[in-house]
Amino acid sequence: MAENKRLDDPERTAGLLAEIARQSRLIMRLLGDRRVPVWPKLIIPATFVYIVSPIDLLPDPILGLGQIDDIAVLLIGLKLFVELCPTDVVREHLDALASVIDGSYRVVKEEQNEKVPAQGELLAPEGELSPPRTEPRTERLPAADGE
Repeated sequence: MAENKRLDDPERTAGLLAEIARQSRLIMRLLGDRRVPVWPKLIIPATFVYIVSPIDLLPDPILGLGQIDDIAVLLIGLKLFVELCPTDVVREHLDALASVIDGSYRVVKEEQNEKVPAQGELLAPEGELSPPRTEPRTERLPAADGE
């Protein structure tokens, strides 16, 4: 029961997704930074070569277990890459990302009795639905030749 509550918490999910996006941007920035040596950058392609290669620690036909080792190798490879990058360069990129992402978010909960207008109906300022527009539009568009 506690696990379902934890998985359904939108704030926790949003925080997890924000962290994944931040780490992805950090890795992309570090791959493009000339101050990071070439040998740590080789970890990323080596990780992807392992994932697509037919040689695995656990064979893929074993349902579920074959994919777990691929995910584990991917996560370990990405973490190892960031750990082997120069600390000052990583800190600089994290600070730059924090200045861009700095802010807060909130989860807006929808009201249960909220009225949703049907097609053609307009929502009046009081929250009441107005009748659909029945009169035809009589606007004339200007002629293309300037008449």
